[in-house]
Amino acid sequence: MGSADMADEWARELVLGPDSVSWQYASDIRGFFGAGYALVLQTAHPTVGAGVRDHSNYKAEPWQRLFRTLDYVNLTIYGGDDAVEVTRKLREMHKRIKGANPDGSRYHALEPEAYAWVQATLVRAIVDVNRWFIGTMTEQDHARLYQEWLGLARLLGIRQGDLPADWEGFDAYFDEMVSRRLERTTSAVDVVDSLARPARPPVLPRWTEPLWRVASWPASYVLRLATTGLLPPLLRQRLGLRWGPVRQVQLRAIAAVSRSLTPLLPRALRINGPQYLRARRAHIARDEFAPESYRRVGRRT
Repeated sequence: MGSADMADEWARELVLGPDSVSWQYASDIRGFFGAGYALVLQTAHPTVGAGVRDHSNYKAEPWQRLFRTLDYVNLTIYGGDDAVEVTRKLREMHKRIKGANPDGSRYHALEPEAYAWVQATLVRAIVDVNRWFIGTMTEQDHARLYQEWLGLARLLGIRQGDLPADWEGFDAYFDEMVSRRLERTTSAVDVVDSLARPARPPVLPRWTEPLWRVASWPASYVLRLATTGLLPPLLRQRLGLRWGPVRQVQLRAIAAVSRSLTPLLPRALRINGPQYLRARRAHIARDEFAPESYRRVGRRT
């Protein structure tokens, strides 16, 4: 067996299946509550924020950006061997994301700390959304989920040691990153502002804009509430986000209602990833809404 074949075999061993904790918990429809949370955590890192500022069309095409992210996460967890290809291509794409900040300092998306931090935020979002809005994961599940995502980190080319070796060390790492590295970036502020004024989906005609603004307000309010409430207080303060007892009560009430629905939700809504990929297969194959790095990935899903 050649070195390339051995590398492929090693990579396939890290691919997740139906027996994984990630498969069971990473695509609950209530993950909606954590979408803004994860994105703010990511873009508050100065390197990630700079990359989004200079290389992303997030502000102009937020829905397309959302689908790219969902395509990537679902292909990685539910796409079988496609996870090997999509993670490899994602790393290749990040090689091109680099530039200079206004103060003259340079950045690169593959800086080990920043690259690992994005992976860490996705794990944290899954766990925190489950704690608040679903209520089914145990501490043992957290530990297993984290080990699975360390495997995915290896597929992405994240170095051993750039993330804690186990779940027990993750909280200290997360708190340290929030305290020492996260800041008020323009990209994080843009994300927060976009939650207050969600863009009209491109499938809706322009004349529906006033209707969209009215219809989207309740979901927008809940998403902003969840995003702000889940953020660490220190980061909320840095971003200038208001929080108080009334909002805390509102969030706890919404979370309690959401958890009460868990036994009633059909499996297709609790494990939505396979259905999502079936619905998106043609779009992914046609490269619709996706950058070059996702081309041809997902056709076997």
